[in-house]
Amino acid sequence: MSNQAMVSRVENENVLVLERVFDAPRELVFQMFKEPEHLKRWWGPRGWELPVCTVDFRPGGVWHYCMKCVDKSHGDFYGMESWGKGIYREIAEPDMFSYTDYFSDAEGSQNPEMPSTDVTLTFIEEGGKTRLVNRGVYVSAEALKTVMDMGMLQGITETWDRLEERLNEVK
Repeated sequence: MSNQAMVSRVENENVLVLERVFDAPRELVFQMFKEPEHLKRWWGPRGWELPVCTVDFRPGGVWHYCMKCVDKSHGDFYGMESWGKGIYREIAEPDMFSYTDYFSDAEGSQNPEMPSTDVTLTFIEEGGKTRLVNRGVYVSAEALKTVMDMGMLQGITETWDRLEERLNEVK
């Protein structure tokens, strides 16, 4: 298990900032976010898999994915699919990239009922380790509350735990 806890804070009522240090080089941590074969191994909470993951990693490019619950112990969530779509805005490898994250359907159409998020990921070199800073800007405090109430913080914590496990496998 990780000895690095995720730190979270809310700024201006609608910005969620998450930080965690990973014991891996910055270039490798960055690579985990841009290659589908890596994303398929760690993206999503425990008990969820990524049966669909297409990545066009360039400004204006699209990341389209499906998370599916494959763990029967998750009760009503078992078998559920959650589709997402990211549109990359800016990429400065290996320092940062930003994208707008949407809830979507299998065709990639945005779900207007659910809030989108402007996400900026920053990768900071710290003596062979990497501090990952995830800054998510929501349209309103209510939109942020909506995703928090859905258990997003636990989901990201588990996702980043899985990222750490994947990094330990490949480094």
